[in-house]
Amino acid sequence: MWAPCGRTRKVETDMAYIRKKRNKWAVRIKKKGYPVIYKSFFQKSDASKWAKQIESDMDRNIFEDYQNASNTTLKDILLKYRDEHTPKKKGALSEYYKLNKLINNKIALVSLLRLKSSHISTLKKELEGRAPQTIKHYIQLISVAWNTAKREWGITLPAENPCSLVSMPKVNNRREYILTHKQYNDLINACSNYIKDFVVLLYETGARYSELAELQHSKVDLHNRKATFIDTKNGDDRTIPLNERALAILKRYRFGKTVFNIEYQKFYEHFCKARHKADLDYFHAHDLRACWCTNAILSGMSLPEVSALSGHKSWSMLRRYTRIKPEDLEEKVNKIVWIESK
Repeated sequence: MWAPCGRTRKVETDMAYIRKKRNKWAVRIKKKGYPVIYKSFFQKSDASKWAKQIESDMDRNIFEDYQNASNTTLKDILLKYRDEHTPKKKGALSEYYKLNKLINNKIALVSLLRLKSSHISTLKKELEGRAPQTIKHYIQLISVAWNTAKREWGITLPAENPCSLVSMPKVNNRREYILTHKQYNDLINACSNYIKDFVVLLYETGARYSELAELQHSKVDLHNRKATFIDTKNGDDRTIPLNERALAILKRYRFGKTVFNIEYQKFYEHFCKARHKADLDYFHAHDLRACWCTNAILSGMSLPEVSALSGHKSWSMLRRYTRIKPEDLEEKVNKIVWIESK
């Protein structure tokens, strides 16, 4: 039997009821204008205290129904966000990979109501050893999924986003890792056949992973030695000239809509094995773009020329990718002459 809690009401719909069910005390609150709420406690005193608090909040119109949050896990909203929002983004491949990693992590099993900053801190600790920007991306994905669930999907959540209470790792926007020629050759020799040509082209073209993975045969002009990347990260198409090494590789791939039939997750796994074999565990595939930009400038290209080929819209962004040392400029310093203004 359900027993009234605390005070008597004339109408059953405006009353909290408590009953013992096995070894727990079950509470049912049914009030007009609100959904029926259930919760169980081991102690009757705790059940009564909770019921009175909920009724009081309802009477003052400040009650928030967190039942959906209690019944929804982080995994649920990460999956929904991955399927509905990620495909619309230019960096979809990378984000899809990171979301799947989070979905398979134990943190994904926590309900939204129970998700705390301590869970995020634990995840952050588990990710130690990865680049600060990568760790930041993982946490930001949880944060944006949380905000989307609250704003777009009608899930009532606590006011505080648990990610906002966790300090983000400090990110150094300068790319630190430029390979020597020997290190580059070691990396290429360590690559499996599945990714070797792709990795070489990442360097030889200075392209982003997504640009090369989506490069279509129809946009490769072998006769005029050009390739065009469509709808790049900046929203523009970009045409680049091809050197001899790039041409030699592209001539071998003439089937299918895209030049390469490559999956990001498999590429990442193969690349991680290759960099480990080459003793370059700190190196990321995207750093090949930094290598190309730096070597292009050291080879005599101007910033505007490198920017046009790499697709950087601002020189400040390009600066992140170049690692020019003072000793690289010694010869040019000695050639500086005084230019009289006219």
